[in-house]
Amino acid sequence: MTSTTPAVEEALPQSEVTRLGAPTSWQSIVFVILCVCGLATGVAYLFGFTWRGAPLLEAQYYWIFIGCFMAAAFIALPALRGQNRIPVYDIAAAIVALAISLYFSGHAWEIIQAGWANTALGTVIWLLMLELARRSGGLPFLLVVLLLGLYPLAADRFPGLLMGIPYGFDGMIAAHIFRAEGMMGITTKIVAEIILGFLVFAGVLLATGAGAFFIDLANAFFGRYRGGPAKVSAVASAFFGSLSGSVFSNIAGTGSITIPAMKKVGYPPHYAAAIEACASTGGVIMPPVMGAIAFVMAITIGVDYATVLVAAIIPSLLYYLGLLLQVDAYAARTGIKGMPSSAVPAVGPVLKRGWPYLLVLVFLIWGLLYMRWEYYAPWYAAALMMALSFLRRETRMTPTRLYQTVRQIGVLVTQTAAIILPIAFVVSALTITGVTGSVTSGLVSLGGGNLYLIILFGALACFIMGMAGLSIVAYIFLAVTMAPAIIQVGGLDTIAVHLFIVYYAMLSAITPPVAPAAFLAGTIAGSKPMLTSFTTMRLGIVIYFVPLFFLFQPALVLQGDLLPLLYVLPSIVIGICLIAAGLEGWLLGVGAVRPALRLPLAAAGFAFSFPGPLATLLAGIACAALVAIIWLDNRRQVPIPAK
Repeated sequence: MTSTTPAVEEALPQSEVTRLGAPTSWQSIVFVILCVCGLATGVAYLFGFTWRGAPLLEAQYYWIFIGCFMAAAFIALPALRGQNRIPVYDIAAAIVALAISLYFSGHAWEIIQAGWANTALGTVIWLLMLELARRSGGLPFLLVVLLLGLYPLAADRFPGLLMGIPYGFDGMIAAHIFRAEGMMGITTKIVAEIILGFLVFAGVLLATGAGAFFIDLANAFFGRYRGGPAKVSAVASAFFGSLSGSVFSNIAGTGSITIPAMKKVGYPPHYAAAIEACASTGGVIMPPVMGAIAFVMAITIGVDYATVLVAAIIPSLLYYLGLLLQVDAYAARTGIKGMPSSAVPAVGPVLKRGWPYLLVLVFLIWGLLYMRWEYYAPWYAAALMMALSFLRRETRMTPTRLYQTVRQIGVLVTQTAAIILPIAFVVSALTITGVTGSVTSGLVSLGGGNLYLIILFGALACFIMGMAGLSIVAYIFLAVTMAPAIIQVGGLDTIAVHLFIVYYAMLSAITPPVAPAAFLAGTIAGSKPMLTSFTTMRLGIVIYFVPLFFLFQPALVLQGDLLPLLYVLPSIVIGICLIAAGLEGWLLGVGAVRPALRLPLAAAGFAFSFPGPLATLLAGIACAALVAIIWLDNRRQVPIPAK
């Protein structure tokens, strides 16, 4: 992970803070050995290598993977913030987790064929995994995993739609630890098979300097224009966030460079922090790599990742369009210039130095979309990147750099495993008790069969669970409860519904009162947390309404009949331009907007962007009148006070 200052480290979520120390420290060496064992086993399983003449069984691989990365997590993730030394109890926990997991791996055949289970040792793994849930997601995440995980013990005592089939403790542990409903199912498959290659690819790119290249490339293209550093932040964070898959690593990595640059040219601290928080949050839902939640969505729906990638293209571009337009409008209204020419790198030298990164990204997209390699594509792309690294001395994979690369990959995999694996207990509890079907029917009944009420309940649930940093948990829970209800009542497109849930689970990262992304960026910028979070919410306005649009117009996620894009997409783009002008007080190509017209212009822009012909027509008339008035104001050179 990118090194950070103590103040920034204090603001990071627990799962983003490690205590590995120097690369030559004993804990770092042990950590790398564990990660190498886990990754090597993953390569052997995924590519069909044999062991003693036979391929690894799924359960064999899963338990080796779980053991290696559970042990690595107890080495890397501190029990308490600021705990730099590794206490004896963490060493003991790592040894116990690894030993029990290897023992279970040795009984993989019995687990698969005969339903073998060991309640005592399974309980130990369950308790250790709960502790990792606390370290990775904090107390709120632990409470969700624990309470929902214990639900089968009292499932028959709940009223109405919450009533389910009860299980004893032994049966619950067997399901959670040894069955496909729990840790031997979808959650471990997501980490150990689907996501693993992308994490390896991201680690190789970051270790070979891709982060610095994308910042330089964004500087070369946008640095000289007004508000240049802010546009650089948006573009660089989009690429970096897509690669890393983590909002917080993105902010800590790029924000430490872009936020001071934005402040230097005149952006207030809270505005600079808000731009970085918005850009980093959007990066996680930006193709080509996206965050872990996209892969969870792919496996949940039963489609390949390329389908999710294609569906996410237009919404993510609209999100960044809204952000860049507001950034530009603020710079125009306040007179913020671009970077001096001497500080802007030339495009040619930047591309000459960094073309391997672009080539590898193109190769990855080609492998995903055309060759349909799915989760094999990032492994091939990582191998290509390592080969290309030998073209330059600065990126060449020397033994030292290879060690650092494996360490970087290990941190990414360990953090991801620690946050996703405990979700197995939630999935297991909801599945074995049969409560998912009753919750679906209950939501339909609660909404009175009204599609809009059901969507409202679901959006609120996404937001509340997402506020605690549980976007993946929120998605998994709502994908099996709310999504079927919406599809059943409204007959809406499946991918649009699931992507809607993903977006609404993500937006809590930038929405008060919690807004963890805004708070972290504010710590770097030295700005007030709540002021930063409300500014972030305004800059990220597109993420609040575009998911509703593609829910009812699936052409926006490239599903179904694409003909409506011919008129829907232009109206949304124009609407976003007008919304940005209303929020920031400057209309692109026209000029300043007087304060009295800002709110009406934003409202008219929203109505114009709404994918309905009548709303677009009526709002278009209002928009034309408002733009004419603004144009006349600027022709008369009416002074508009800056805020």
